[in-house]
Amino acid sequence: MSRIILLALGIIFLRDHPVYDFKVTSLDGTPLELAKFRGKKMLIVNTASQCGYTPQYSDLEKLYQTYKSKLVIIGFPANNFGGQEPGSNAQIKDFCKKNYGVSFPMSGKVSVKGDDIDPLFSWLTTKSENGVMDAEIKWNFTKFLLDENGKLVAVFPSKVNPMSEEITKLLN
Repeated sequence: MSRIILLALGIIFLRDHPVYDFKVTSLDGTPLELAKFRGKKMLIVNTASQCGYTPQYSDLEKLYQTYKSKLVIIGFPANNFGGQEPGSNAQIKDFCKKNYGVSFPMSGKVSVKGDDIDPLFSWLTTKSENGVMDAEIKWNFTKFLLDENGKLVAVFPSKVNPMSEEITKLLN
């Protein structure tokens, strides 16, 4: 359900997309409200520092720098696959900045599957919650693209490079 229009006493109320209700904690402990990105596309990525796909941080940063006027990338470190994100939030932040120059927003470490799944990732992967599709996260660096209105439009597996035409064609 992307928008609900209610007419009451001649006043129209527009309800925001549910993704804008999510608030996460950034790597440095400050709140990060997804509503702040209303009007931009969002690429939400589960990340890990010790994964074969970790070098994608470079292309995520390049994508962010190329499209940041209309796209925000948010990295979500997770230790769900092979224990490939064992560090603390401070260690992850230092690693990303030092090795890849990451300047896009990063959340604190979350769980992206299982009994302790973060509510945002439950929403992203469950059709009954996002209204679009079920999506399985099979490994680190799965990418979820949302449009300017907060609607999930595509999910890309780990092997899809952030700068690939598969992704960039949806940003132009």
